[in-house]
Amino acid sequence: MSVARKGLPGGSYKPLSDEAIGKIHRTAMRIIEEIGFQVNSQDAQQYFEQIGATIDKEKRIVRLPQKTVIELIEKAPSEFTLCGSDEKNDIHLGGSRVYTGTGGTALYVYEPDRDEKRPASLNDLKKIAKLVDGLDNIHLLLLPTYPNELPVDQIDVNRFYAGLNNTGKHIMGGVYTLEGIKNVIKMAEIIAGGKQQLRKRPIISMIACSMSPLKLDEHYADMMIAIAKSGIPLVCPAEPLCGATSPITIAGNVLMQTVDSLMGVMLTQIVNPGTPVIFGSVATSTDLRDLKYLAGSVEMGLTNAGSAQMAQFYKLPFYATGGMTDSKVLDSQSGYESAITNLLCALAGSNFIHDSAGLMEFAMTVCLEKYVIDNEILGMVMRAVDGIKVDDETLAFDLIKQVGPAGNFVTAKHTRRHMRSEHYEPTLTDRNLREDWEAEGGKTTWERAKVKVKQIIENNDYGLPEEVKNKVLSEIPDIVH
Repeated sequence: MSVARKGLPGGSYKPLSDEAIGKIHRTAMRIIEEIGFQVNSQDAQQYFEQIGATIDKEKRIVRLPQKTVIELIEKAPSEFTLCGSDEKNDIHLGGSRVYTGTGGTALYVYEPDRDEKRPASLNDLKKIAKLVDGLDNIHLLLLPTYPNELPVDQIDVNRFYAGLNNTGKHIMGGVYTLEGIKNVIKMAEIIAGGKQQLRKRPIISMIACSMSPLKLDEHYADMMIAIAKSGIPLVCPAEPLCGATSPITIAGNVLMQTVDSLMGVMLTQIVNPGTPVIFGSVATSTDLRDLKYLAGSVEMGLTNAGSAQMAQFYKLPFYATGGMTDSKVLDSQSGYESAITNLLCALAGSNFIHDSAGLMEFAMTVCLEKYVIDNEILGMVMRAVDGIKVDDETLAFDLIKQVGPAGNFVTAKHTRRHMRSEHYEPTLTDRNLREDWEAEGGKTTWERAKVKVKQIIENNDYGLPEEVKNKVLSEIPDIVH
């Protein structure tokens, strides 16, 4: 087995120069001060008014001076930890450290052996949680599917319970109702052992989106306020689309993402200074033939890599988007699109790459076998982030001198000492000779992945302690079990 890699410092890839970062920042400040942004929540407007914002009540436009914007950004913590139920799964966000996780709110599950998709269910989400628990290169479970059979008022608590009861990794998720937020936090407090224990070791985090361009929707702004008041970590991502909800240029898209996400960051710090908030991007390009959202474009990787640099400039933890594909099947497109965007985000030092595994077909569909395939891709990506260590030990001059011309290094202690840490050892990739591959059944990548899916899920016995489960189920009546 290869060494598991997570939290490695990225940042070797810098699509933006220091001059470009400064120009984007100055333009972002001008937008917030001169153009402003629309705030459709009355409560949010009142919070902005408290800090002296200029508000056009009729148009619901809020404007803030640069000095105030910077002061609010500086109130947000530069680093914090998203905790797993098991401490070995803790994620220390900040700087240029890189972690990966799932994502999306997919409505469908693709089954490659039948070459068809079907509506996602709560049981699918439980299986995905068990699967992710056993995949070393996926560090966090962002709840990736929407249980189509449940009414909306039961979605939040059931999605989070499905995660918490099936993996020891941190659980992040989008939320749909204010009541759902309360119930999820109450459930997490029971599991964590109390209110203070959950705040000390947050095993959950939530997502509340800004709208592009330049808009805080009433529903999401009210949810931002509720989550910030609770002290639970949250992400404020934005999803500007080149040529649709942002300028067509990548620079314009990075700029719009910066402003749109900062709107949420600022609101959280007015509501509850010091709230652990993540600057977030779901920015990508569009197919200008029909304005379709594109999930696998190289421009998505470029935009999110640039946005990682902006997050580092503001000293804010960053939630990037990469690893998806627009392919409808497990073909070469689904591999190269996922690999390229994940690699660009990781090398730029994105703290948490969400959507990095499992998603396909414009983020509408997940595939269990793709989680396993993407886990392999992510292992290679993290090896690239690790880079090349150069010192006397790795250059091995003394060993080269000892072996000499026409010798070999196969039996050297140096080889044994470094072979597992220096080279990524795949768990899915086939490196056999053709005759050996054929003798083992000649399986394709997804067929080998299907075997691993079954093995991992069947061997996963993770679950909450019975007394904790009983307490949760007795106090949260909406949980389906």
